[in-house]
Amino acid sequence: MLIFIKSKRKMVLLLVIGCLVLYGSGVYLQNYFPEDSAVPVSEDIEDMLTTKVQDIFKVRNKALLEKETDKLESLYSTETKGRWAYEHELKRMKYLHKWSDKQGVEFKEIDSRIVVKRIEEEEDGFSVNLSVSTEYQYVYEDSPETDNSFRTGSYHVLDLAPQDEELVITKEWYRDPFADSLNLDELKDQKVKELILSKEPKDLSDLDEKRKKALEYVDQYCGAASPPEYGFEYNSDYKNYNYQGGDCTNFLSQVLYEAGGFSKDSTWNYSQGSGSKAWVNAHVFNRYMLNSGRGSLIARGTYDEVLEPSYKLLPGDYIAYEKNGKVAHVSIVTGIDSKGYILVNSHNADRHRVPWDLGWSNKGIKFLLVRVNY
Repeated sequence: MLIFIKSKRKMVLLLVIGCLVLYGSGVYLQNYFPEDSAVPVSEDIEDMLTTKVQDIFKVRNKALLEKETDKLESLYSTETKGRWAYEHELKRMKYLHKWSDKQGVEFKEIDSRIVVKRIEEEEDGFSVNLSVSTEYQYVYEDSPETDNSFRTGSYHVLDLAPQDEELVITKEWYRDPFADSLNLDELKDQKVKELILSKEPKDLSDLDEKRKKALEYVDQYCGAASPPEYGFEYNSDYKNYNYQGGDCTNFLSQVLYEAGGFSKDSTWNYSQGSGSKAWVNAHVFNRYMLNSGRGSLIARGTYDEVLEPSYKLLPGDYIAYEKNGKVAHVSIVTGIDSKGYILVNSHNADRHRVPWDLGWSNKGIKFLLVRVNY
C-alpha cells in the first residue's frame, strides 16, 4: 500500500516505487533519495515509466476501439490541461467511428509500439518525450475474413502526475494524423459506402521499376509509421522540416529524386542542407509538377467528386490536399487494400499505407489526384 505525504515529489516517487515492486523489480528505493535532494530519473524508474506509458496507450486504444468514454477519461487529470487532451481523444474516437461507418469497415484492433526518447522529472510528476507507431487493423463488413491494416506515426510530449494512486495525463502534445477532420459533423453516405464495397483490387504486379523503387524508399523512411524493421527513422541525409511547417513535400521530393530518377533543376533543388520552395512547399511543388509536365492531373474536387477517379491512381502517384484554395499537404500513393481503396504514405504526420482520405474529411477540403510521369 502506498503512503500519501504532503510533498508532491515524494508522492510521485512513492508511486514509482510501488509500481516497481508490483512489477517484481525487488528494488527498494524509498531511502535512496534524501528528502530535500534533487531526484534523478534512474534506469529503474525509466523502465517503470516506459511500462506505464505503454499501459496508458493500450488502455486508450481499447477505449477508442470500443467507444468506452469512461475508460478513456480515467487516463486524464480533467481538472488540469489534461481535460484538453481528453477532449481531443474524444473527438478522435468519434471521427474514427464516423469514418468507418462511411467506409463500410470495422476496426478490429489498434496496437501502439512506444519508443521513449527522454524522461524528465518535473515538480509534480514527469514529462515523457516519445514516438508512437500505431497499427490499425480493419475488415470490410461484407468480407470480414479479409484483414487490412495501416500504420500512423506520431511524436508526443506527455506529462504525467499522481492522482488517486495512479499516474495520469496532465498534458499532451502531438501532431495528430486525424487533426484535419476532428470537427466533422457527419460522414455517413450510403452511396459512398455502396461504391467502396462494390470495388475489387486491381493487379499491380506489372509496376514500372521506378515506381517499385519509390515504394521501397517510402517504406524505409516513413519515420514513426514505418514497419518496425526500418527503425522508425527519416533519411538523415536530408533536413527534417517538421519544425518549419512540415516535411511532407520534402519527403515526396526525396522519393522522386532518390528512387524515381527525376533530375534536380534550378527550380526544384536540394543542396547544402536545404531545399528550394518547389522542393519543400506543397503548393509550390504541386504547381511545379503540373507546369513542368512531370505530373498530370487526373482529377480535382471534393471527396465525392474524386472518389471514382481515385481508383485510377497507381503506386508512385501522389495526392495533394487543398484547403482554402492552397495545397497544404501531399502524400504518395503506396498501394491498395482488399477493396482496391487507395493507400498512401507521408510525413507530417507520418503515415504508412493509410486510406487516402483518412484524416482529411472536413468540408471545404479538395483533392488533386496527380499521375507522376516517371
